Amino acid sequence: MLKDWHSALYREGFKASAPSLFGMAAWGMVVGVAMIKAGLTLPQALGMTLLVFAGSAQLAALPLIVANAPIWVIFATALIVNLRFLIMSALIAPRFAHLAWPKRIMLGFLTGDISVPLFMQRFPAMWQNATEERDQVLYLKGLIIPNWFVWQAGSILGILAGSQVPMHWGLGFAGTLAILCILLPMMRNRPGFVGVVVAGVVAVAAHAMPYKLGLLLAVLIGMAVAMWVEEHSELLTPSIDSKQEPRDE
Repeated sequence: MLKDWHSALYREGFKASAPSLFGMAAWGMVVGVAMIKAGLTLPQALGMTLLVFAGSAQLAALPLIVANAPIWVIFATALIVNLRFLIMSALIAPRFAHLAWPKRIMLGFLTGDISVPLFMQRFPAMWQNATEERDQVLYLKGLIIPNWFVWQAGSILGILAGSQVPMHWGLGFAGTLAILCILLPMMRNRPGFVGVVVAGVVAVAAHAMPYKLGLLLAVLIGMAVAMWVEEHSELLTPSIDSKQEPRDE
């Protein structure tokens, strides 16, 4: 990793993800506290944050763990919550399909929600040669590796401080604020803004669906709408020429 830091593409990836790191640390801290409040021991909580690395799935699984739900129910719930990563993986998997499987597993495990749109924004097209391939790998590493360390630092801090945090502080609301810190940088352009708004509306409308399927539906529809808006942006935005008044010949 120290060798990668000397690469301009790695540092560029780090700078691109930097605005979201504070929110990621806060979100990790919320999840860390939640694990301790749910009754997990210190080794269990540390093992969960290091091996699972999925805040939404962890929060969804914790009430089931407390209720002594069957293990298959816990795994199925976490799987449903994390199905969005299958969609995200499909977007970038062709770029790295040629790599050895240990490296693909490492890149896939460390890639988070915000890393995929940032990567696709920087490299919308498939690499064409070895140099472009190396650049894309380095940029992705610059996005995901600092993100993982920041998440783990926040989560471990939350685990260690969990017993000192009173429940009336409203950790659920704090988690919402942390997610907003991650989400807002993604709304800088029209497709991102429209996709987030549509996904939010669908999530609220479908909140009663069982097994949190409303979240999956919101992700699917939000991403589909964002991609449609991006593909048809030229049609939605009048050209400069069309705004000009006709001139007399």
